[in-house]
Amino acid sequence: MKEVVIYTTRYCPFCIRAKQLLDSKGVHYREMAVDGDPELRAQMTAKAGRHTVPQIWIGEQHVGGCDELMALERSRQLDKLLGGAN
Repeated sequence: MKEVVIYTTRYCPFCIRAKQLLDSKGVHYREMAVDGDPELRAQMTAKAGRHTVPQIWIGEQHVGGCDELMALERSRQLDKLLGGAN
C-alpha cells in the first residue's frame, strides 16, 4: 500500500479541495500541517522544491499541488497512481 502525504495549512482553500478529493475516494492520508511551523515548512520546501501548499506525495512520487492532483483525476490517472493506497 502506498502512503499518501499532504502538506497543508489550516485555511488554504486548495488544501481543503485536495483533501476533499482524497476523502471522496476513501484515501487515508497523513496530513502535515505547516501552519506556524517554519521548520516543517522548510522541510517541505526542500523536499518539494516549492514553498506553496498543498504539496502531495503518493508513495515516493511527488504529485505537486491541488491543480496537479485534479489534473490526474480528470485524466483518470489518479486511481491508477493510488493503487492500493487507502
